[in-house]
Amino acid sequence: MPQNRGAAVRFESVQKSYDGETLVVKNLNLDIARGEFLTMLGPSGSGKTTCLMMLAGFEPATHGEIFLNDRPINNVPPHKRGIGMVFQNYALFPHMSVAENLAFPLQVRGMGKAEQEQRIKRALEMVELPQMASRRPGQLSGGQQQRVAVARALVFDPELVLMDEPLGALDKQLREQMQYEIKHIHENLGVTVVYVTHDQTEALTMSDRVAVFNDGVIQQLSPPDVLYESPKNSFVAQFIGENNKLNGKVTAVNGAGCTVRVDDGTELRADKVNVANVGDRTTLSLRPERMEIEPDQPLDNMLKGRIEELIYLGDHIRVRMSVAGNPEFIVKVRNRGQRRKLDEGQEVNVGWAAADCKALDAVA
Repeated sequence: MPQNRGAAVRFESVQKSYDGETLVVKNLNLDIARGEFLTMLGPSGSGKTTCLMMLAGFEPATHGEIFLNDRPINNVPPHKRGIGMVFQNYALFPHMSVAENLAFPLQVRGMGKAEQEQRIKRALEMVELPQMASRRPGQLSGGQQQRVAVARALVFDPELVLMDEPLGALDKQLREQMQYEIKHIHENLGVTVVYVTHDQTEALTMSDRVAVFNDGVIQQLSPPDVLYESPKNSFVAQFIGENNKLNGKVTAVNGAGCTVRVDDGTELRADKVNVANVGDRTTLSLRPERMEIEPDQPLDNMLKGRIEELIYLGDHIRVRMSVAGNPEFIVKVRNRGQRRKLDEGQEVNVGWAAADCKALDAVA
């Protein structure tokens, strides 16, 4: 039996292979709390969608057990799991009205007409489409269809809602708007949501916790701020947000800090994350917004760099530099309307704090 009785979902030593040889999901152990919004994030082929399909019942687990509210569900058919699903392509019935689409999961569950009408009305109000009940999906915009798909997943009060790349077909502005709307619906209802995406901005925006997948393994499971500020390895640092990296060798270790000689011979001070000994190879991770060009006072690490390219992006200026042998070093300079001009080809000082420089493994 599962040990954590507060978990809505529990994966216990779950593995998945399609060919009997290669494991797409490798020994997954994961608890998802009741009412939590957990996002499975990762590149294509990382195993995140396979996990969702096993939880939904559309794919069998090769090994291990999946629990829903302490109940093993490996042998429970999908339609008896009480799970709501939202897909990227909406999966609405085109020949049915919006109300009929929402009524379908209620009819399957043998619900009476009066209660159906009440639940449909409530679900459409929840997604702010009460006036669309009689329209067919083809008469709605993409964003409205996605709202209907969310309403249909919630209309029968499921214990769990699974969302598989639900915003992938929307344009950028509508996608961002729907992120906030789904987040607010979740906060208002308190339903457990497991969300799959390859979009790291989406994951950071919506989630209580994010599980970063690569090669069938969770690389890190953390709240969004911890994931961004304290990546556990090079893969997570590269996959979450923009990131500069410098490779080098640890030359000194001092408590939580270390000194690293990067490959061009420059020595830098860093926060020691998961390197242990002097002589270890490591990858230094640096966020572009944590660096300063020509800082007002000296910082822990100060280097000379050459500006290669300037791109004006409104709220900030993206500066591509050659620094410590890396010609693709990115610094984000916040746009404060400053008079001092940066020029391509200019030699400048660039600096950052040791705490913002993470010494990670050399996997990436």
